[in-house]
This record gives sequence, structure tokens and C-alpha cells, in this order.
Amino acid sequence: MLHYFIVFFISMVPLIELRGAIPYAVGFGLNMYASYAIAIIGNMLPVPVIFFFARKVLEWGVKITNPNKIAQGFSKFCRFCTEKGHRGGEKLKAKAGRGLYFALFLFVGIPLPGTGAWTGTLAASFLDMDFKKSCAAAMCGVVLAGIIMGIISFAVKGALT
Repeated sequence: MLHYFIVFFISMVPLIELRGAIPYAVGFGLNMYASYAIAIIGNMLPVPVIFFFARKVLEWGVKITNPNKIAQGFSKFCRFCTEKGHRGGEKLKAKAGRGLYFALFLFVGIPLPGTGAWTGTLAASFLDMDFKKSCAAAMCGVVLAGIIMGIISFAVKGALT
């Protein structure tokens, strides 16, 4: 039971997300159907919060001018995330044209570093995309990423045993 909680929490961690949770589940021999469902729920749970609040917090954080080192560090982090969200959103928009939601699906679904539900949702927020369509695209992308990571994880595990 503990391992399923770990799968859930790993899938909620930014940059790691489901891409780390599925290999963990495979490595510990957990039930794949249960692990897959838990990882998808864990990965998607922060999406509404990111879409509606992360952008506002980041934009507020960029404006911090307090000379305190912690405040300056937070402001730098917010600036980094805001710039990454803007760059990611603009790249997505430039490449996708009218197929923006399909591009979001692929961005979230292809398990590469820096892609995923967190980054994709933040980019969708910066682009003022429709919430329901963005969530649907991100959910489909998370499902695709889970399938890809499951196949890769089983292949690596099979090769190592």
C-alpha cells in the first residue's frame, strides 16, 4: 500500500511527474493497472491549481523587490518559471497554429525533460487557452506519456533481468 502512495506523490512532483512514477511502479512489481490510474490522478490533480493560480503567483513573485536574499531567490525562481512558461507557450503557438490543443497533447504526452502536465498547463495558462480543452489535452497527453513510459520501463526491466 505504501508503494501506491509513493507512486501517487511521485506523479505530483514537477518535472518528474508520471514519467518517474511509472518506472517506480514497474521496478517494484506493482499492479500496473492500479499504478497507472493512481499516477494519472496524481499527475492531473495539480492541473487546475496550476492553470488558475500558478501564473498569478509567479507574476506577483517577479515583482518582489525586497533586498532579503530569500525574497530575491524566490523572485528569480518566479522569473525563471514565468519566462519558461512564456517561451514554451510561444513555441507551442508558433509551431501549432490552429492545432494548438493537439500540440499541447503532444507536448505533454511525449516524455522528454521539461515537458509534462505542469509545464503544458502553465503554458496553456500563459496563452489564455480554454481551461476545459486544455485539461482534456493535458489528460490525453498524460495517458500517452504513461503508455510510453510503461512500455519503456517494461523493456528496460526485461533487458536487465
